[in-house]
Amino acid sequence: MKFNNCVIREANFQETFIIAEHFYQLWRDNGVPPESIKPNYQEITLQFIQNASQKLHFKAYFAELNGDIIGSASCQLYEGLYPHILTDNYRKYGYIWGVYVEKAYRGRGIGKQLTASAIAHLKSLNCTRIVLNASPSGKPIYTSLGFIESNGMWLNLE
Repeated sequence: MKFNNCVIREANFQETFIIAEHFYQLWRDNGVPPESIKPNYQEITLQFIQNASQKLHFKAYFAELNGDIIGSASCQLYEGLYPHILTDNYRKYGYIWGVYVEKAYRGRGIGKQLTASAIAHLKSLNCTRIVLNASPSGKPIYTSLGFIESNGMWLNLE
């Protein structure tokens, strides 16, 4: 069941604390225990957003239903993990992170709408590719929007 009165809108800077709360909850919903999340997570997230706003064209979007914010998604240019020696017309990546919808509203297309808004912003910046890290429950949403699984790999050292 989709919500006809759910509005997707751009977040303003005064609302970024909500993104920090959603980002915290996203990790909790994915099984991370609270003691494994730094107590100053909100400060860390807000500083990250401020930096991304200044340098990386950060934008965030909210899903709002009857005046309540029930979801969010953030996006920005992707800084990467190695030196940028390639030209922007060859490699200008965008990054989507923190896509979150409250449990009671999941499965109704809200995450897809939020992600589509982030994609539109990154397209407007002439990104050549968009990167994101999907949770198992998020993969079907991103696949339906055209994302493909990549060759990312990791090695657990725990």
